[in-house]
Amino acid sequence: MKIAWSSSHGGLPSDLGTSRFEGPSRDPDRDLTDVMPEAANLGIVRPPWVYLSSIALGLLLHFLWPARLVAGSAMAFAGAMITVVAIAIFVSAVRTMRAVGTPVPGNQPTVTIVRTGPFGFSRNPIYLAFSLVQFGLALWINSVALLITLVPAVALMRFVVIPREERYLETRFGSEYLRYKASVRRWL
Repeated sequence: MKIAWSSSHGGLPSDLGTSRFEGPSRDPDRDLTDVMPEAANLGIVRPPWVYLSSIALGLLLHFLWPARLVAGSAMAFAGAMITVVAIAIFVSAVRTMRAVGTPVPGNQPTVTIVRTGPFGFSRNPIYLAFSLVQFGLALWINSVALLITLVPAVALMRFVVIPREERYLETRFGSEYLRYKASVRRWL
């Protein structure tokens, strides 16, 4: 992936909205396009689609094979509450990111490390919210299939998406991100 630093950006990545760029040491004559990807998540694995696909597959399997977690509807209220909490976390995370001027989609350049709101207790509150929505729905409709399809979605996020994003943030923000990473857990 390449970034073209135009003269309108002064040719320096620190002009992209961050207070400083503490990435790997660079030779000023070296092409910066080899140092930093354009955005945190340029891959084909897009987090919203991971979870939407997981939920859709889980619902399809649930209707084809309606295995229940427990008899009756004992989990419906808990599932509904978890889903509401997940939506609140998502809305709060999006508002927090917008308030500091960094884009929500991972395929756009991150301009700052967000430490406030839900980012104070999770480095990935949006992914946490997506996971909790599916977990809450599984309890709400009492579906084993929704729980089963959640496992590969979380694994894909854990082993593919999040590590790629963390490498990007380490490259882009250096020690600033490493301090944040050391002080706030990945999920909870």
